Amino acid sequence: MTAAPQPVLQATSLVKRYGRVVALDHADFELYPGEVLGVIGDNGAGKSTLIKCFSGAVVPDRGDILLDGDKVHFNEPTDAQDAGIQTVYQNLAVCPALDIATNLFLGRERRVPGWRGKYLRMLDHKGMREDAKRELSQLGLLTIQDMHQAVETLSGGQRQGVAVARAAAFGQRVVIMDEPTAALGVKESQKVLQLIRDVRDRGLPVILISHNMPHVFEVADRIHIQRLGRRAAVVTPQSHTMAEAVAIMTGAMEVKMTAEEIARPAAVN
Repeated sequence: MTAAPQPVLQATSLVKRYGRVVALDHADFELYPGEVLGVIGDNGAGKSTLIKCFSGAVVPDRGDILLDGDKVHFNEPTDAQDAGIQTVYQNLAVCPALDIATNLFLGRERRVPGWRGKYLRMLDHKGMREDAKRELSQLGLLTIQDMHQAVETLSGGQRQGVAVARAAAFGQRVVIMDEPTAALGVKESQKVLQLIRDVRDRGLPVILISHNMPHVFEVADRIHIQRLGRRAAVVTPQSHTMAEAVAIMTGAMEVKMTAEEIARPAAVN
């Protein structure tokens, strides 16, 4: 009998309160290697707070977060980034006036080797442009060739691609996608969904938070359904329809699942 894989990212009994409002009520969560895990829930279900705990933007009041089986504590986003968790936000968090390579290495600029980098603090612009081009090419963004190009001249899908490439380049353990297709058209949304698959195929597990159910069901291997501050169920596109997932989200349908069923990583064979 094959042993179940260990979660890359796990949360147990997370609690977060804002005064009398309970955002997380002993919430549990597991992300397994090599999967895209969709996270869905109605407004106020606590999914945003849950994800912010993983990205370091929110510190839970109680509960544990484990990364590769080890307990971690994130006081701020840089703690999560240093641990290998990268987040792509809905507003992209890119600097439109700067070029592609500069955006990719924003906050992680590399200096040239030797005394020029050490004492004169000269940046390795050539090396960063070469690495940026390679990273974009690996994700299939071959339409972007000029790394000197300002991000504001790119299409919405291409801008999202730059943000995804940055997360894939520096996310050593987990990539979180927060509503990545919310402001995109049909064609550009499909390109971003393919980027998510490409990131997963490179070995990085992806958490996809989205209100767009067809997109979630198209790319997710498992789907975590959040309701009233806790996990209501974990389903797969094969086991449940979109209508059933919405029914679980809204409380119209209850699902009793065993721990083994919840932890079944569909992406891991």
